Amino acid sequence: MTTTSRWRALTRHNLFWPVAVLVALLLVNVPFTPDFFAVHMTDGHLYGSLVSIVLFGSPLILVAVGMTLVIATGGIDLSVGAVVAITGALTCSYISDQADQDALAGVLLAMGLGLIAAVVCGLWNGFLVARMGIQPIIATLIIMVAGRGVAQLITDGQIITINSEPYKLIGGGYWLTLPFSIFVVAAVVAVTVLLTRRTALGLLVESVGGNAEASRLVGIRSRRIKIMVYVFCALCAGIAGLMISSNTSAADGNNAGLWIELDAILAVVIGGTSLLGGRFSIGGTVVGALVIQTLTTTIYTIGVPTQTNLVFKAAVVIVVCLLQSPKFRAKVFGARAKKTAPPAPAEAPAEPTAPTGPADSTGPAPKMEVS
Repeated sequence: MTTTSRWRALTRHNLFWPVAVLVALLLVNVPFTPDFFAVHMTDGHLYGSLVSIVLFGSPLILVAVGMTLVIATGGIDLSVGAVVAITGALTCSYISDQADQDALAGVLLAMGLGLIAAVVCGLWNGFLVARMGIQPIIATLIIMVAGRGVAQLITDGQIITINSEPYKLIGGGYWLTLPFSIFVVAAVVAVTVLLTRRTALGLLVESVGGNAEASRLVGIRSRRIKIMVYVFCALCAGIAGLMISSNTSAADGNNAGLWIELDAILAVVIGGTSLLGGRFSIGGTVVGALVIQTLTTTIYTIGVPTQTNLVFKAAVVIVVCLLQSPKFRAKVFGARAKKTAPPAPAEAPAEPTAPTGPADSTGPAPKMEVS
């Protein structure tokens, strides 16, 4: 295999361009922050820009992983931001009513209630999509709108603050010198990859996304698969809600997880999963989420004006999506390769050869007329 063929095979890998963009974004920060890649130890904890990117990107990674399976079935979930707000509001509300907010049993019970609420939201979405046949974007839009109201009803329209050390561990604590949220994300991603790539579940999800009716006709319970992925997506959003409220020690029903659904969808697309359903990539989604979080960090690092940061972010996202498009790469890089390629040498005209037999041996036999 030549170097050119190896390079072509590498660039065709679904993770090549997301990883290349991630590395490019990281390198852009170096001129503005020379010690950007520096990681130092303080009070037994690791600190640095790279650690912060993974820490603040953990909720997005969780939501995006759940969104990947939903999109793989040909659906979409716009309610994850509201589920984040509901989970955080219910958990913090229960902890704030406890006499001892540091009681581990009370904190675990509060977290359990929050995650149960998230699962109920996922069941509702799955029921509307799989059983009632409502379009996913409409079915999940219901909780996206109503869920914010539910979260504000739980908090009475106020920001609930708590002071609980056990609860602080989830989103703002450290374990083995690293943020604890990194271990939570790693566990969720590992379990997801194990279930979708080491069992038949991944193939079932892809088959439902490819053709749900054909999957049903061959015996696959496509409705059950759809309900399952919506529940899993809501569960991931619930864990992200615990992280966000834990990191701030507060629950904001209005702003918690606001527009995280759009970033999650974008992370899935950057990771190489098609919105039409079918094949998906969990690893690509994780890289896509890190790209978005790194882009957010880069915007603040290089000093992009606040009023233009969304436009700058959109421009970078467009470039990333174009680089991932095979048709775009074929038109741009293919046309450039044709221009730079040397012209092919002209072939010499072939010399005529004399016939080796009688003339009538190669042509049709003459017709004989009978008068």
